[in-house]
Amino acid sequence: MKYAVIEQGGKQYKVSEGETVTVDKVETEEGKKFSFEKILMVNSGDEVVIGKPYLPNFKVDGLVMKQYKGKKLDVFKFKAKVRYRRQMGFRPMLSDIKIEKISKSASKREKKD
Repeated sequence: MKYAVIEQGGKQYKVSEGETVTVDKVETEEGKKFSFEKILMVNSGDEVVIGKPYLPNFKVDGLVMKQYKGKKLDVFKFKAKVRYRRQMGFRPMLSDIKIEKISKSASKREKKD
């Protein structure tokens, strides 16, 4: 089974081809292609490649399926003994991305040859 570990929005996700992953909003329109550049690890079944911290020769291509607001998250401030309480909430913007391909691109040295 081929899979990769990517970093997006300060979080890490384990993804494989054909899978849909929900990440923080990406600045790409729905229906357009999106490429993850920060690849931490790739497992191709017979070989495992780990980056230091990233792998420069790999990329993960995906398709932005939809962008939407997530569930409401409550934020609550509280100070003891002084009757100070503040409650607030927000809905984070999320993107669903379908992973299409995990590929190895040619390195700079290979391109020159």
